[in-house]
Amino acid sequence: MRRRLFASTLHLVAQKGPAATSIDDVIQAAEVSRGTFYKYFDAPETLFDQLALVVAHEMVLMAEPAVVQLKDPAERVGTGMRLVIHLAAANRSVAGFVVRLGWPSGADMPALQEFVQRDLKEGLRQRRFTEMPIRLGLNIVSMTVVGAVHAMLAPRAPRDFAEQAVASALRALGVEPQEAKRIATMELPSPHPLEGGLMVPKLPTRAAKRPAP
Repeated sequence: MRRRLFASTLHLVAQKGPAATSIDDVIQAAEVSRGTFYKYFDAPETLFDQLALVVAHEMVLMAEPAVVQLKDPAERVGTGMRLVIHLAAANRSVAGFVVRLGWPSGADMPALQEFVQRDLKEGLRQRRFTEMPIRLGLNIVSMTVVGAVHAMLAPRAPRDFAEQAVASALRALGVEPQEAKRIATMELPSPHPLEGGLMVPKLPTRAAKRPAP
């Protein structure tokens, strides 16, 4: 039942935005009673906040098994960003939701703290990245993801926009331009499917191939 409420809300918020999505909209779309809604959530805002965490958590967990195979922390960060961006682009409701509600902060999201922060810290330790506060590094990563997803919702988004965005983020983290481009155009591994997840673990065909120069 909780998943049904999440799935219905995901589509509604992607289409209408959180401010225009009411409890009545959610219970009608999910075909549940008002009492059932309040059994799980005390207000629409609570539902939105929890759903944002679930969506972000799922994307990170789907990317992590592929990312962890890479030894270089810069490659991990770059590949993780690309996987999340392309996963969202392949799931339009997820993309619309992420754009409208943004990306949860690391403090609220254990997976972001555990995996992304791990790779940023290792990149700083190995001097792959310029010395900076971890929070700034997390902001660069999360804002790049949200901005790229937003841009890729446009009908005529550049074919390699995700790769351009990731290369820019890597440069902001301190990676040399040519190295950033190399990492951002590496062959993209497949995401890991999650049983009972809200997203289809399939990337667009174009995402799995290196963009043409």
